Amino acid sequence: MKTQGRHNVHGKGGVRFKAAYTASKNKSMLRNVVTQLIISEHVTVTQTVGKQVSALADRLVTYAKKGDLSARRQAARIVRDVYTDKTEKQTALQKLFSVIGPRYQSRNGGYTSVLKIGNRRGDNAMMTLVSFVD
Repeated sequence: MKTQGRHNVHGKGGVRFKAAYTASKNKSMLRNVVTQLIISEHVTVTQTVGKQVSALADRLVTYAKKGDLSARRQAARIVRDVYTDKTEKQTALQKLFSVIGPRYQSRNGGYTSVLKIGNRRGDNAMMTLVSFVD
């Protein structure tokens, strides 16, 4: 017999469906990882996250190559407002536009590389190293 009452609560009916990972959590995680990629210029993540971060980072570098106010505001919607070093001289957004953008001014796409580095010990997930191309 089908249980009645509220959904997504524990009890006699049990939890029928509860989303584990929402789109907003995924977007927030990608923002954190791409900000860390800008700060340290390499990051180790799972394979599926690596593909998403690579695409997002390539888009941010394209914004940085444009360099105008509109591109800076679009990039600011994604990049977290954190400092790149302990002396607090430069934020991640400033580093993107002053260091990373001019570095790839003559390159047409393909700013990041995704290298497989093996499986994670705990759950055997395929890990990748996402880094900016030299």
